[in-house]
Amino acid sequence: MQLEFEIVADGLRFPEGPVWMKDGSIILVEIEAGRITRVRPDGSKETVAEPGGGPNGLAVGPDGALYCCNNGGFEWTRAEDLLIPGPAPDDYETGRIERIDIASGKVERLYESCGGFNLSGPNDIVFEMNGSGAFWFTALGKVRKAGHDHGGLYWAKADGSDIRCATYGPNMNGVGLSPDGKTVYTALTNERQVLALDITGVGEVGPGPLAGFPGRVAYGWGGRTLLDSLAVDAEGNVCVATLVETPGIASIDPASGEMVQYDFPDLLTTNICFGGEDMQDAWVCLSTTGKLAKVRWPTPGLQLAHYA
Repeated sequence: MQLEFEIVADGLRFPEGPVWMKDGSIILVEIEAGRITRVRPDGSKETVAEPGGGPNGLAVGPDGALYCCNNGGFEWTRAEDLLIPGPAPDDYETGRIERIDIASGKVERLYESCGGFNLSGPNDIVFEMNGSGAFWFTALGKVRKAGHDHGGLYWAKADGSDIRCATYGPNMNGVGLSPDGKTVYTALTNERQVLALDITGVGEVGPGPLAGFPGRVAYGWGGRTLLDSLAVDAEGNVCVATLVETPGIASIDPASGEMVQYDFPDLLTTNICFGGEDMQDAWVCLSTTGKLAKVRWPTPGLQLAHYA
């Protein structure tokens, strides 16, 4: 299905992690540039911060600051006019979670490791809606020239005092919470599955059917459709970015397993966020072509825990 949309900004260097701000602007990352950028409603752009590495997922925290999943960086190639991420670069240091002051652009590293292991490719982030000030985030892992590091699903406090791995697993990309806050969703990029995991305690999720197979499958794809980041709408549908074979955003009802596909014209359509007065405006990242699209979504998005 095709929705009418407008391009509100272009010339971005692999945009991801869009966050709607109350002034109507969108703050997003430009992964290839190592930059956090604000896009105004008129399409003008300004730099918020330059953390370097590979800033990826963004969320506003309880203190009004941005919290950033920094994957540590990629090697990049151009295929005609398309910008494509690749393996970890030779100067890769580590992934990290960063706190970014919007007014000053100051970047503070909160977490670089968990349980004695460096964070590998932190990707997406969502704050709990229960007033805890804590957040869930995923780590995709890093592809290396001779191997692949695993990532997982993590929980952490915004003050930097506590981080926990809820479950390890490969290719964990997008993350979101159900409207009642009892379920955390994640998208497995290469396995082409959206998982639902029951939250059973502080930073804890219920076990899967077998070790190494966390959660339950809310929806799965065949073929060469890969998955990226996600957001949840007010009705509890999981809106996940789909890549390569069917680029766009898929809206999944986790209860029924029904799916509606909304097509967008970029091989790597990577992310969606909701905002506006009625939460029915949506912004979609068309990443290889460096564009940010705006569209009226069929359902309102879920109100997030914090806005700035």
